[in-house]
Amino acid sequence: MLIALLTDLHANREAVSACLAHAQEQNVSQYAFLGDLVGYGADPAWVLDTVMDYASRGAYVLMGNHDIALIQEDRKGMNPIAFQVVEWTRSQLNEEHLAFIRNLPYRIEVQDMLLVHANAWAPEKWEYVEGTMEATRSMHATKAHITFCGHVHMPTLYHMTLTGKTGEFLPAPENSIPLSKQRRWLVIPGSVGQPRDGNPAACYATFDTVTLELTYYRIPYDAETASAKIITCGLPASLGQRLITGN
Repeated sequence: MLIALLTDLHANREAVSACLAHAQEQNVSQYAFLGDLVGYGADPAWVLDTVMDYASRGAYVLMGNHDIALIQEDRKGMNPIAFQVVEWTRSQLNEEHLAFIRNLPYRIEVQDMLLVHANAWAPEKWEYVEGTMEATRSMHATKAHITFCGHVHMPTLYHMTLTGKTGEFLPAPENSIPLSKQRRWLVIPGSVGQPRDGNPAACYATFDTVTLELTYYRIPYDAETASAKIITCGLPASLGQRLITGN
């Protein structure tokens, strides 16, 4: 089974469309959306409608911190830009969208894999995996051979040896990486809708559950249109500019 792993879509219709079209060309048979379907971008309803359609056909979908913010009444401590985006996003959605979000899980276990948005040790607290220390903590918190997570908008791969030593690897796009059973793995595909590694191309990954091969992809898309739509909606211009620069 070839799984497409897409995370941090952030209401970016152009990026999501490009990644899904590319995944279809790879003959993907299963999809996993690792949270943060909304936030920052101009097309939350379209992205949710699309993901809901995939979910109706068996796709895995997780809760992200931007998703849960839509259904929380107490948003004290949220920075002003994030608060503005949440309020605007809620105004674009209907009750069906919100009901779908309310029912999203924080974690999904499939075969020898764990899917989470943020980390394995406390997925509902949204702490980041920003280096080998957090990656080790996350891998120790599960018995799964491979953990797939998002939240961090930069594609990264961590591995832990049988002796507990953790290494970090920055994957090159379109290179097949065999995930040996002799190690534990934590896979961060990078963000579909808002990359932050200096490359504006959308990120996603595929994993073959038979050959255990992981492949990262960078997908160019119409970031100029996505950026302009953010500004037209009255959202902060910085969010649009970020799509152009990838930072």
